[in-house]
Amino acid sequence: MREPPPALADGRQSETALGIARGVRRLLRARGFSTVTELPLLDGRRADVVALNGEGALLIVEIKSSVADFRADHKWRDYAAHCDRLYFAISAEIPAAIMPEDAGLIVADPYGAEILREATPRVIAPATRRAVTLRFAQAAADRLHRLIDPAGAAEL
Repeated sequence: MREPPPALADGRQSETALGIARGVRRLLRARGFSTVTELPLLDGRRADVVALNGEGALLIVEIKSSVADFRADHKWRDYAAHCDRLYFAISAEIPAAIMPEDAGLIVADPYGAEILREATPRVIAPATRRAVTLRFAQAAADRLHRLIDPAGAAEL
């Protein structure tokens, strides 16, 4: 797998997590969603993958690259207030049985992904939907700018 652009990896993600994210993004793109990785949310937390479709539906996918990663991180519970559906994405090596039942489940590798369990739909506040959608749009535009004009992006 080739090195991802800086907008996708900030040095905190393992090779496994980057591969899972790539597969998840391919799946979501095929389902009509655009995605942004490492998106800061309203509460300051950073979601691994946020997806938005043409109808305005927001998904958050929390990537877990190992059992230890899952057990050490409980911030995912706060993501539900920021999306219509919350998913976990794991590799085939992680036991699916340990993932919470109240979230969707995706199994992924660098080449693709499959939804094993659909996420329960949630209702989010209209103001939250607007704020997350604006953050999504700004992050996508800023990252595109950095790709086209890396020197100019330093002024942002």
